Amino acid sequence: MFHSLLISGFRRFILAVFACCLWASASRLSAQTPTPPPPQQEAPAKSDSTAKPPPAAGPNEEVSSHDTATTFKVRVNLVLVRVVVRDSQGKIVPNLKKEDFQLYDNRKLQAITSFSVESPETRTASAVGSSAEAGSSSSADAAGGKAVVLPQRFVSMVFDDVHLSLADATFVRDSATRFFGALAASDRVSMNTTSGQLTQEFTDDREKLAKALLGIVPRSLASKNFHDCPDVSYYQADMIVNRSDQQAFAVATEEAIQCAFNGDTSKMAAAQNLARVAADRAVVQGDNETLYAYRHMDEVVRRLANMPGQRVLVLVSPGFLSATLQSEASETVDRATRANIVINTIDARGLYAPDVLGDIADPSTDTFRTAGFKTSYRVAAQSAQEDVLAQLADGTGGKFFHNRNDVDEAMREAGAAPAFSYLLGFSPQNLKIDGRFHTLKVALTSKEKFSIQARHGYFAPKTLSDPAEAAKLEMQEALFSQEEIRDLPVELQTQFFKKDEAQARLAVLTHFDLRGIHFRKLLGRNNDQLTIVAGIFDENGNFVTGLSKVVEMNLLDTTYSRLSRSGFTVKTSFDVKPGTYLVRLVVRDAVGEQMAARNGAVVIPY
Repeated sequence: MFHSLLISGFRRFILAVFACCLWASASRLSAQTPTPPPPQQEAPAKSDSTAKPPPAAGPNEEVSSHDTATTFKVRVNLVLVRVVVRDSQGKIVPNLKKEDFQLYDNRKLQAITSFSVESPETRTASAVGSSAEAGSSSSADAAGGKAVVLPQRFVSMVFDDVHLSLADATFVRDSATRFFGALAASDRVSMNTTSGQLTQEFTDDREKLAKALLGIVPRSLASKNFHDCPDVSYYQADMIVNRSDQQAFAVATEEAIQCAFNGDTSKMAAAQNLARVAADRAVVQGDNETLYAYRHMDEVVRRLANMPGQRVLVLVSPGFLSATLQSEASETVDRATRANIVINTIDARGLYAPDVLGDIADPSTDTFRTAGFKTSYRVAAQSAQEDVLAQLADGTGGKFFHNRNDVDEAMREAGAAPAFSYLLGFSPQNLKIDGRFHTLKVALTSKEKFSIQARHGYFAPKTLSDPAEAAKLEMQEALFSQEEIRDLPVELQTQFFKKDEAQARLAVLTHFDLRGIHFRKLLGRNNDQLTIVAGIFDENGNFVTGLSKVVEMNLLDTTYSRLSRSGFTVKTSFDVKPGTYLVRLVVRDAVGEQMAARNGAVVIPY
């Protein structure tokens, strides 16, 4: 009896242990095998960026998304080189093809991976086409049936009022008035001065630009007296202080003897002291004016670097001396090159002729002993002033306009879009992460004598980011461009509704076609990660707001099959004021490492 009970109890124990094992196995299996989503979740990708971020994707979730903060930096990836080709008469050469160009990076021939031809007509058509395709019916109605022309080119006009004379200022104001009258609808222009006293933000309002022109007047930093004793120019002072030119010092000493001691040569030591002090003072004043000009130009470069399109800086200046400040000019060129900014320079003096007699408003007091030397210094300084203008233009692939009286035509050529330009792109091979400058050269396969205007180089990245960070920087660089990228099948649409007279809700809809997206098979599911960056710019190209969204896809085969037929849409929403906006959308997938970029426009009526 006891033996039967023992056997029966042992069996029950074995069954209980076996049941526990089955339960544990079932639990582990259920944790590894995802269950189909409930029917109400069949629209998996529709999310609103204004909602609270959903939790991280679990093993049973097919689609989840979360917002991320956006920062904007630049990394060299695809190097774009805009090229303008002119014949011997200076006319634009059209109808060139990809095979007509050769592109060299540090003298090594590169494969041109992208090529496009651009003209004012094609750029405007592209902008209108994007806005018509992207806008919802409400956007089209708000525009009153008119095409929305997006800003394409951003031109910063910088007037060097620190070095301009009154005659030069009047001359360039009149020329700039005629230039502004010829602007295209897709151009945005800002105005700045090297003194920092005038700033007009980017606009297409010609009345604002014309009004701002009235503020261009000479603003020299040095309060120069007409009868300094001795009267030492910046050029002569540089020769004395920085180059130890004994002849220039003797000329200043002789002038001090005549103006301070009535020709008494016994005062030679005192005269030499006066000459040395005057030279030191002139060098400090000249350096300060040059540094002031460079500092404000660098501020304009930083501002221009954040504009979403072609970037041109036009410096209108009589030129100035750099003396020992050559590194400052080089740094300005470097900053502009990093931001893909072309600097065109215009000599504000027009048709240049040496000014032998000097300013008639400040008649010379030179004696026969010093007059010849002082005249040679003045003429040499006037010639050397233009060197910095040539350096800034040549270093960024720009053009230096000088020795011409049609400054208005020079402004048009420097600031307006060329009739035809060619955009070449290449991906540097075996690029070293050392931050070094790479020289670029564009050549033509034909032997015709054409002149080529293009950027002269780019900088390699200094540090190697991890893949996730590198992908983010690549997208952020693309956001501040207007280049269309179509590696991924992505469509952009916009919708809006007005909350009240002062506020509106703008939705950016990103529609994906899954058939053109690469997926990785993992645990029986189709996996990929999509990163979406949407940026909103106002009608003058100023960045308003932006948001980055990450969409995690972990799709069952049945869901993948269904979405491959219909696609899916992700919505990102913004609170904005009524107005006209440029919408820039950039998308990247993690598995295929492909990108897409689209432009759109929306008009929200007041």
